[in-house]
Amino acid sequence: MSVVTRFAPSPTGFLHIGGARTALFNWLFARHHGGTFHLRIEDTDRARSTDEAVAAIFDGLRWLGLGWDGEPVMQFSRAARHREVAEALLAQGAAYRCYATQEELDALRAQATAEGKPFRYDGRWRDRPDSDAPAGAPYVIRIKAPREGEIVIQDQVQGEVTVACAELDDMVLLRSDGTPTYMLAVVVDDHDMGVTHIIRGDDHLTNAFRQILIYRAMGWDVPYFAHIPLIHGPDGAKLSKRHGALGAEAYRDMGYLPEAMRNYLLRLGWAHGDEEIISTEQAIQWFDLAAVGRAPSRFDMAKLNHLNGHYIRERDEASLAALTQPFVEAKLGRGLNADEQKLLLRAMPGLKPRASTLVELAENALFYFAPRPVTLNEKAAALLNEQARATLTQALPVLESVIDWRHDALMEAANGIAAAQGLKLGALMNPIRAAITGSTASPSMFEVMELLGKEESLARLRDVVHHP
Repeated sequence: MSVVTRFAPSPTGFLHIGGARTALFNWLFARHHGGTFHLRIEDTDRARSTDEAVAAIFDGLRWLGLGWDGEPVMQFSRAARHREVAEALLAQGAAYRCYATQEELDALRAQATAEGKPFRYDGRWRDRPDSDAPAGAPYVIRIKAPREGEIVIQDQVQGEVTVACAELDDMVLLRSDGTPTYMLAVVVDDHDMGVTHIIRGDDHLTNAFRQILIYRAMGWDVPYFAHIPLIHGPDGAKLSKRHGALGAEAYRDMGYLPEAMRNYLLRLGWAHGDEEIISTEQAIQWFDLAAVGRAPSRFDMAKLNHLNGHYIRERDEASLAALTQPFVEAKLGRGLNADEQKLLLRAMPGLKPRASTLVELAENALFYFAPRPVTLNEKAAALLNEQARATLTQALPVLESVIDWRHDALMEAANGIAAAQGLKLGALMNPIRAAITGSTASPSMFEVMELLGKEESLARLRDVVHHP
């Protein structure tokens, strides 16, 4: 059997983190089996579906590196096919026209509420002829659900799940305006697209029993189901924006790498032994549904930051500099010229071990492009007291005499200055760091001074010494 999966979001908002994980699991399962991964946009809710949301979904999937096979399917464009199936079920006696009025349905709902029971349509038009209805009366088409027996699903994640047919009512397939319901459209599309495995959130598990009714009534093969637990926040509550339930584009804008997001989302509910760092190639090789847990996973920003920091350190300097540049430019409020772009690239080896996001990386790089005099942060200003400035005053002539302005020569000069002043090396380099970078934290100052060059480094030191 050739495996076919699909990701079928509704375009009513961004590609949230739960949807991104569902897409990833479908993509990995298809790639693992050498199968096909489809994208379907379920845009039948015309009032809430927007072009902007569709674009955000495409954008988010592309950023995550989850490419789909073939053209995306727009569900609304297939409405005629959905109606065709509803009419076929009607013609073969597996469905019927229901003329119940809204008032009747409201009364049934009120009665169920009063009795503390879930609302369930009572099938009052199930066996009545159309001739009983007033001429021209509006109707919906409902499926004839079995009244006896049970439906069993061998879920690939949840295990065997059973529901009694008596708990299922005759759901609507086609509304009175001729538009298909979600339940009908999903089944028809999955069948026509040849979907073999439906991997989705376990909030859809109850839908599966009703959807199976349509498969069976049409004589179609029922696909395998795999309902994955939802993602919760660190406190165990349903994931919300305060926990990190943001769109994929938000994580991109916060400076996360797509490979880190893929690794993190993979580990939200799936495991391969004790492995934490899992490359995409390994994920494709290892992924199976048997390793998906049944318990909800918890979203943890600290773990995401840790993973992202790992992948930042693994990235080559050229691609990392290219990714970081827009963040630097946004913070500076200007573009980087060609020389500054080269400087950013050369600074990457010293910057990337200290950052967990591209935003942090950009923030840590800003001092390289700061206008003079460099603005001192609170800690740097406090460090540059009278004694520290006196230390810098004595150090300046020695540094000005350094000819070979490179790491090793600068280190040798600094050791000589510290010895002459009776200082430990840190007592010299900390004021130099504060004066040159405006901060008390940075990569190695010998590396920083070499990258900035002699003229710029000395100018920044003179600003502090001569203009306290």
